[in-house]
Amino acid sequence: MTDQTTERPHHLHRRKAMKAAGGLGVGGLLSGCSSNTALLGSTDTSQPRNIVFVLSDDHRYDFMDFVDEPGTPEFLETPNMDRMANRGAHLPNTTVSTSLCAPSRASILTGQYAHEHGVIDNQHPRSDHDPFFVDHLKDAGYETAFIGKWDTFRINSAEPRPAFDRWVSFEKQGNYIDPQLNVDGDWVQHNGYITDILTKYALRWLRNRSGDKPFFLYLSHKAPHAWFRPAPRHRGRYADAPIEYPETMANSPANYRDKPDWVREQRDSVRGVDYVFGGNFGFGGPSGFDTLYRKYCETLLSLDESIGAVMDQLDTSGVADSTLTLYMSDNGFSLGEHGLIGKQTAYEPSMRVPLLAWAPGLVESGTTIDRAVSNVDLAPTFLEVADISRPGYMSGESFLPALAGEGTARSQDPYYESFWGGFPKHPTMFSTRRGRYKYIWYYGPMQDELYDLQADPAEANNLFDDGKHEQRRKAMHDRLFDWIESGGGVPIPLQRERRGDNRKKRPKNAPKTAPDDLAGESGRNNRNGKNGKSGKSG
Repeated sequence: MTDQTTERPHHLHRRKAMKAAGGLGVGGLLSGCSSNTALLGSTDTSQPRNIVFVLSDDHRYDFMDFVDEPGTPEFLETPNMDRMANRGAHLPNTTVSTSLCAPSRASILTGQYAHEHGVIDNQHPRSDHDPFFVDHLKDAGYETAFIGKWDTFRINSAEPRPAFDRWVSFEKQGNYIDPQLNVDGDWVQHNGYITDILTKYALRWLRNRSGDKPFFLYLSHKAPHAWFRPAPRHRGRYADAPIEYPETMANSPANYRDKPDWVREQRDSVRGVDYVFGGNFGFGGPSGFDTLYRKYCETLLSLDESIGAVMDQLDTSGVADSTLTLYMSDNGFSLGEHGLIGKQTAYEPSMRVPLLAWAPGLVESGTTIDRAVSNVDLAPTFLEVADISRPGYMSGESFLPALAGEGTARSQDPYYESFWGGFPKHPTMFSTRRGRYKYIWYYGPMQDELYDLQADPAEANNLFDDGKHEQRRKAMHDRLFDWIESGGGVPIPLQRERRGDNRKKRPKNAPKTAPDDLAGESGRNNRNGKNGKSGKSG
């Protein structure tokens, strides 16, 4: 990775350049100031910028149309993400510190790593946590709204949080179709598609805010989380689209040479390509993987429309020039790399996420900012926008100066941690990177990993035992443990109760073809009940 800001041509795109010029809107959701050039706020009023933060779930870093990466599908359409990058900046070196929903979202809220805030999986929430960044924004006079998936502290509750003036949420993962939402403390049944409904609430709040306070909107989407279910208008959009499998997906000796044993063992598990999500998309091979892949891409379409609708609303209401808008995902998602499906690993498709920034007068249009950014950096950045000093309990660093072109250096490259437990089952692992190299260390007797991400972006060639890299491996190991020990050592979070073993292999009598009905939210165990509550969180 390099630390620099580079110009990018405004056409952005290698295949469908004209799409970046306009947005789709949200299929019927939309019926019909002076430039802010200061780093922290308007020069005429000294009021801090408004902030709009759009968060998605499981959107991997390279599934945006304008991105030119080997894994980017040629058929994928994201005109509004393209438009946001064209009018603002793309930050391609963005990662999460733990690639799992609840830990990552807790890191966004607190600016802390999982071992600091204590939410280490999706099954064990914490109530004894430091203040969220939004508490500080509220105290500073911001009008605040949260709309969408919470799934972190007090994970089983959708109760309003006191720092938000407006609250629209749901329990656990919610439902794609006809969701029941908690609206400011009252349960309300809705008809329709979840991404569209959440977007309508966000647009309505932006239009109807009272007063002239700076505002913070947190629009937190369920999409494109499994079980992937596109909006009715998008179903089958990519039914015939050709899929190019990752080069590391093949079950070959070369692909698993010098890989830890657990990686190959996952192939025929719930999160492996040979037993895709326990058969809910078919049982491996083209009948399962291809269905999952296409539904994932189709589910992204309504998310892209939502981003376009929010941008349009900010433009229409005349506040775009005084607003910082960020789009990000809570973690990535492996789609066949190393035979894996999902997240919770230190491989690039799992831990890298998209990050787009749009702020007229602050962020130069059409730029690529290569600074390393982690999800722990979001909270300090939001606070700096509001001219609030970073609290001492936050480990992240603001990247606002990089957005403003006033500096791109980061004092340290990112760290990663993921603990065994929850869903799915992966070993406890820690990782760090320095420049072009990444080091992965496992807690337990298994093969550690070292990769040259510049020469080997697919992470196919493990350099750990390569004598040419012995000094680098030792230096990165020491760097990783300096970080681990800096807080007294990361405690291993043992759990009294084990929540099932999701590494279960395919039953011998399991059918070999996809089930006819893939309409359920989670196949067998996530149907709407009378109270609208959903099934297992992931």
